[in-house]
Amino acid sequence: MKKILVAEDSSTMRSLIVATLEAMDDFDLFEAANGFEALRILPREKVDLLITDINMPDINGLELLSFVRTNPLYEETPVIIVSTEGSVRDREKGLKLGANAYLVKPFKPEELQQMVAGLLN
Repeated sequence: MKKILVAEDSSTMRSLIVATLEAMDDFDLFEAANGFEALRILPREKVDLLITDINMPDINGLELLSFVRTNPLYEETPVIIVSTEGSVRDREKGLKLGANAYLVKPFKPEELQQMVAGLLN
């Protein structure tokens, strides 16, 4: 069973992402309300995919992405950024740091499902 970590400070958006993923398949889903919580989960669970927001308190999504890409355990782990930051500059920054995909909020659940399926298959 694939493991997915969702790091999102908005409980409403986090619930929406989790519900979208639960509708797809059997995943073990882990939730973090910020980057710091995500960093506490990562050593305990070898996740197959990380979905993160950019704007979070404590450790933001780009800092989390940088950590993941420099850690040998996670450097190959696919990362999807889901953010309200929709400018070309923000998207390019996230992809340059190593994100595999960038999804702008609000999004259609099918868009996220297609990205997840593409990265985990």
